[in-house]
Amino acid sequence: MRILLAEDDEQLNETLVYGLTHAGFIVDTCFDGEDALFYGEQNIHDVILLDRLLPCMEGTDVLNALRKKGIGTPVILITALGTLSDKVEGLDLGADDYLVKPFAIEELLARIRCVARRPRKLVTPESLSYSDITWFPAENRLNGPSGSCTLSRRESALLDAFVKSGNATLSRSHLLLKVWGPDTDVEEGNLDNYIHFLRRRLKTVGSRLILKTVRGVGYALTKTS
Repeated sequence: MRILLAEDDEQLNETLVYGLTHAGFIVDTCFDGEDALFYGEQNIHDVILLDRLLPCMEGTDVLNALRKKGIGTPVILITALGTLSDKVEGLDLGADDYLVKPFAIEELLARIRCVARRPRKLVTPESLSYSDITWFPAENRLNGPSGSCTLSRRESALLDAFVKSGNATLSRSHLLLKVWGPDTDVEEGNLDNYIHFLRRRLKTVGSRLILKTVRGVGYALTKTS
């Protein structure tokens, strides 16, 4: 599960990253509201932990902007503002939960698990089918007409993005964020390499799907005739 943490207190940010990573989450982090909005708009995270009082742009403004854009990623507001009116305002803006500082990491993890149990995109299905393939996320296993194979973590992240988007063209920037995250300094050539790897996996299982290069834009998973 990939989490976006927007918290400007460097010490708390570092502490939360450590605790969340130790609990098995992939964590991307930022320190102001403008970055939080940018990363949130990419729609690549399973949950957003959003400090209410961020520099550049307040957390409530970030939340409001995301919801107006139709982004339904679960958001947990984390803040020192703990009055009833503060909580009501945050929840009315579209937050899924509201956690007042200071809090124990165990409580935060419990809140994340609670959000994960809700019928949203956080709940990972046992399998995803598209055209002539079936992908099992928990096992990183791909099934096709002539067999099955195991995918690497990055190959799985790529396939996840394509299967969930149907035949839509995904930009290179979106795929880089989805697979490597916003804080990773990665060369674009790495994306081309993994596209090549995933193409070979599709051939291995006998799929008629192809990863089509859309010049100047990105890639699309399309069906051959």
